[in-house]
Amino acid sequence: MKKNILLIGGSHGIGLAIAKIIQEKHTVFVASRTKEELEGLSVTHIPFDALNDELDTSLLPDTLDGFVYCPGSINLKPFKMMSLDTFHEDMELNFFSMVRVVKSIISKMADNSSMVFFSTVAVGTGMPFHTSVAAAKGAIEGFAKSMAAEYAPKIRVNVIAPSLVATPLSKRLLSNDKKIEMMSERHPLKRVGQPEDIAAFSVFLLSDDSTWMTGQIVGIDGGMSTLNIN
Repeated sequence: MKKNILLIGGSHGIGLAIAKIIQEKHTVFVASRTKEELEGLSVTHIPFDALNDELDTSLLPDTLDGFVYCPGSINLKPFKMMSLDTFHEDMELNFFSMVRVVKSIISKMADNSSMVFFSTVAVGTGMPFHTSVAAAKGAIEGFAKSMAAEYAPKIRVNVIAPSLVATPLSKRLLSNDKKIEMMSERHPLKRVGQPEDIAAFSVFLLSDDSTWMTGQIVGIDGGMSTLNIN
């Protein structure tokens, strides 16, 4: 069945990888700041800045079968070097902006629809220098579980918690071969993630193949959260 799916921030990285897969079978709306990377795809673009804009829901269909919120941040510094502004900014982009969008579209979510959010492996596995982003993503995990309980059985809500993925957002951490090798070695599967790794599971969560799955935090992280092979 052809579905209506809204991606927030689907013009780069994981969001773009999702759009490329689902645009072949579904009606896809991408709300993002840029659209150059979407050229040639069968999607409808809606200009939208998650930090500054209200989503124009009049541009959306009456019902949505799937929703994915992709915007995120990676601010990795020692806590003593983290300003309060950084905590506010991370929470605003990752959590509060997401909540605002969810509030604006929740009435459009159809029966048996699916919402997909993104966390980080650093919420469940304490990591140095992740205090700000882990706090913001931790808020998402708590929110998602509560939403899953409140809206069951109508709406399924699940969260993907990746480790490091090679996207424009992480390019500073993967800017040369030495950094890529070092980051790869930290993972039991000996490589960093690719957008397609995360997109594939996102598509599963949007599909009817996952209709008995809600309120879950799923680690797609090369084994980092559960395996210690050092």
